[in-house]
Amino acid sequence: MKAMDIQDIDVGYANELIIKDLSISIPSHQITTIIGPNGCGKSTLIKTIARILQVKQGAVLLEGEAIHQVDTKEIAKRMAILPQTAEAPGGLTVFELISYGRFPYKKGMGSLSKQDYEYIRWAIEVTGLEEVKERSISALSGGQRQRVWIAMALAQGTDILVLDEPTTYLDLAHQLDILLLLERLNKEEGRTIVMVLHDLNHASRFSHYMIAMKDGRIVKDGTPQEVMTCDNLQRVFQIDAQLTRCPHSANPICLSYQLCQAATDSSCHKSDHCVSGLQKSLSS
Repeated sequence: MKAMDIQDIDVGYANELIIKDLSISIPSHQITTIIGPNGCGKSTLIKTIARILQVKQGAVLLEGEAIHQVDTKEIAKRMAILPQTAEAPGGLTVFELISYGRFPYKKGMGSLSKQDYEYIRWAIEVTGLEEVKERSISALSGGQRQRVWIAMALAQGTDILVLDEPTTYLDLAHQLDILLLLERLNKEEGRTIVMVLHDLNHASRFSHYMIAMKDGRIVKDGTPQEVMTCDNLQRVFQIDAQLTRCPHSANPICLSYQLCQAATDSSCHKSDHCVSGLQKSLSS
C-alpha cells in the first residue's frame, strides 16, 4: 500500500528549480528515509510533502487526493510534521506544547475535550515524558525537547509522521533514543514515518525503504540492501566505502570510507576491500 504518490514534481525557490520531474511512492506503515549530500533536495522534498512548499508542476497525492488542494486542518488530522528547526514559544510547559497537537480538532476557542486529554496523556506516556510534563520547555535537554516535539506530533493522532533531520544537534545516545522511539511507534502503532537523516548507518539500520538523492533527482530507491551499495554511495556521495553488516538489523552499514579522487577514479569502482568487506560480513 502507498501512503503517498509523488508524481512528476518540479519544486524550487523563485526562478531556481531544486527538484525536477521527480516521481516516487512512499509505502504505508513503513519507515522511509531520504539520504543524500547537502543541497541535493532532501529538505525541499520533505517540505513539499509537508505542504510547506508548493509544486510548480506535478502533484503530491495523499491517499489519492492532491495534498495542496486539501484543507489545512484536514491535512493536519492525517499527517504530522516535525520541521528541522522547531522552536517553542517562550514560557510553555511540556504539557502545553504537546496540547497544541490537538489544534486541528478544536472548534474556535473551545477547550480541550476528554478525547484530547486522552491523546495528550498517551503521547506523554509513549515518549517517556511523564516526569517532566510540568517543566518549562526551556529547562529541558536537547533530547527531551525533541521528544516533546514528537509527542506533540503524536497527539495529532495521525497515521503519518514527517520529520526533517530529527536527530540533528543531538549526541549519540539521544540520537539513538529518538530513532528507537520512532521504530517502536512504527512497530507497535503502525505509523508511517518519512524522515531525512544524514547518518547513513542510522538510515540503513532503522529503515524499511530508502531514497538516495543527488542534484534534485533520485539516484536509487529501495530496501537498505538495494540502496546501501558501494556503487550507489560512490554515485551519491563520491566516497569509496567499505561496508559491513549491522549486528542489530543485518542491514548494510558503512564501516569506513575515503574520498574519491575523481568520479572516474578507478579506486571508486568496486574496489576489492569495498566489495569483499560486505561479502565477508554477510557470509559470516
